[in-house]
Amino acid sequence: MTRRLRLGVNIDHVATIRNARGGHHPDPVRAAHTAAAAGADGITAHLREDRRHISDRDMERLANEIALPLNFEMAATEEMVAIALRHRPHAACIVPERREERTTEGGLDVAGHVETLRPLVGRLVEAGIRVSMFIVADPRQLDASKAIGAPVVELHTGAYCDAEGEARDREFARILAAAAHAEAIGLECHAGHGLSYDTVKPVAAIATIAELNIGHFLVGEAIFIGFEASIRHMRALMDEARNR
Repeated sequence: MTRRLRLGVNIDHVATIRNARGGHHPDPVRAAHTAAAAGADGITAHLREDRRHISDRDMERLANEIALPLNFEMAATEEMVAIALRHRPHAACIVPERREERTTEGGLDVAGHVETLRPLVGRLVEAGIRVSMFIVADPRQLDASKAIGAPVVELHTGAYCDAEGEARDREFARILAAAAHAEAIGLECHAGHGLSYDTVKPVAAIATIAELNIGHFLVGEAIFIGFEASIRHMRALMDEARNR
């Protein structure tokens, strides 16, 4: 039987639009409810240290008001661990974070920070939070994620989405191999970053990937066709690729 592929909808950039003028519109929590109605399996939100999009109040409301599993993207800091332990989201995805970047660039260097990350991951896991590490498709990073006790990895698909021709084929091969390696060592494998209607199907067809997290493209497409319609079309493409 084909394993159903989950879709996590990232609502960060609904908050980006809201924050461009201040006030309360558009509301990221309303977007989360719309995503649920459109077939999303979970909601992802990144509370950055500089609070450039999602706010602390957004996280509080998401934790209290949505029925879908909440995936809290966070930097590996004491402040973010404390917030995660307070809200107890279904999952926490540990991501790299630099103040000057426009969006999350590259994956977390788990292999280079094992001793720092292991106790942090342990505290979250102990609290019943499902921890994932946002990494590039590199076996060394997968092995390190396993070693520190994270049950899940999320593969950064940005290089694959940005590449063209043979370069894209090479990036896809790395994702394919990494997803197979994750399953071989007992990690659940997710993927995300930069996925669009044009790039999602090959990744969705990888049977060893359990979940895709997609946000910016869906919010951008919503300008033209509406948020619910953009999610429904992405869901249909994912299902078509997985069932083929």
